[in-house]
Amino acid sequence: MPRTTPPRPRRHAHPESPVKRLTVRLLTLLALVLALIVPAHSATAAPQAGPFKVIAFYNGTWDAAHIDFVKEANEWFPRAAAENNFTYRATTDWNLLANGGVNDYQVVLFLDDAPQTAAQQAGFERYMRAGGGWLGFHVSAFTTNAGQWPWYYNTFLGSGNFRSNTWGPTTAVLRTEDRTHPATAALPATFTSAVSEWYSWSNDLRTNPNIKVLASVDPSSFPLGTDPNQSWYSGYYPILWTNTQYKMLYANFGHNAMNYETNTRLSSTFASPTQNRFLLDGLKWLGGAGSNPTPTDPISETTWYSLTSNAAAVCVDARGAATANGTAIQQYACNGTLAQQFQFRSTDSGYTRITNRGNPQQVIDVTGVSAADNAPLQLWAYGGGTNQQWQPVREAGGGYHFVARHSGKCLSTNGTSANGVQLVQRSCDNSAAQSFRLSAQP
Repeated sequence: MPRTTPPRPRRHAHPESPVKRLTVRLLTLLALVLALIVPAHSATAAPQAGPFKVIAFYNGTWDAAHIDFVKEANEWFPRAAAENNFTYRATTDWNLLANGGVNDYQVVLFLDDAPQTAAQQAGFERYMRAGGGWLGFHVSAFTTNAGQWPWYYNTFLGSGNFRSNTWGPTTAVLRTEDRTHPATAALPATFTSAVSEWYSWSNDLRTNPNIKVLASVDPSSFPLGTDPNQSWYSGYYPILWTNTQYKMLYANFGHNAMNYETNTRLSSTFASPTQNRFLLDGLKWLGGAGSNPTPTDPISETTWYSLTSNAAAVCVDARGAATANGTAIQQYACNGTLAQQFQFRSTDSGYTRITNRGNPQQVIDVTGVSAADNAPLQLWAYGGGTNQQWQPVREAGGGYHFVARHSGKCLSTNGTSANGVQLVQRSCDNSAAQSFRLSAQP
């Protein structure tokens, strides 16, 4: 592996009459009673998302740069937890993965390694398949033997084996590839990372339908590295990504620059506020606290929104960007086009028509006014039909599901990330396939 407020003025006392003292006491008593029966409200207090629990695993035994990152992480994350309404625990006991010790935590972090024993590996896979959240850094994806744990390296991470690294550690200009995901919705189009050593992989993540790259190295970064023999001069290098089949995020960074002779830190992984925004928003998403900006009820009737499935990072889309009657409403990779922008215009009794930006006269319609499960959705000119009206229902996590007025059934994806699958109505079941995040569009 490469080394990779002022004092108040004094007042003069004045004698008080018995009547005045009695009046003051009665007023004080009344104030106390009112305090008990009238709930206190703060005009400035903002609501906080519900707390969640994070547990971070590390070894801290190999390479000074990785050990220093772990030390810094275990200082930064507790401060971030106190400011962002979650708890943070760090441990070297990887067996907590094997014995169910992580089941009370919403998010697991791997700081500088991955599970090594079969029991630890099996326990982590069970945790993820049961809906747990995971964020891994840098070395947590390093391997030269992906076949030793193919589910983790090839299926879950999708990266395969380590291929190459840059040296020495440097910042990089990163390009945000997906600004619809909760972890990256607040990021600019490009930003400068903190210093790190960077890894590349044997697998091309762009060819994996379950992997969504969130940020990659922008070409303006080249050459990337200070050693001519360990620099990148061109190519495609993913830095942040997610697997849409799991609640997970991977971050390529996590290696501080070091003076190896004096064991002195020369850089900080938490020096980039934008990169830190990714970490905090990502953690809130993983922990179920929600970090993606969502509209407050009622939904604005003048704003255009994209609708992203909570089952997979795909968007509601008008097939081929067409606007003719009968155009299929499908799921497709989020791309910010007009085909994926919709407006909610109220009808009555809490229902709306969902218009498409390409042609606002066209709305999402249940084909044939069908009340059956799996009836397909299409665009059709609005005529006031109950099969063209939907009730947005806000969920606890900030998402929405949409109930058809004529059938009482929900707008639904098929739960996968496959492009081109036509959306349907199905009996409402509270599944992620029927849950959508709304993101305002320019």
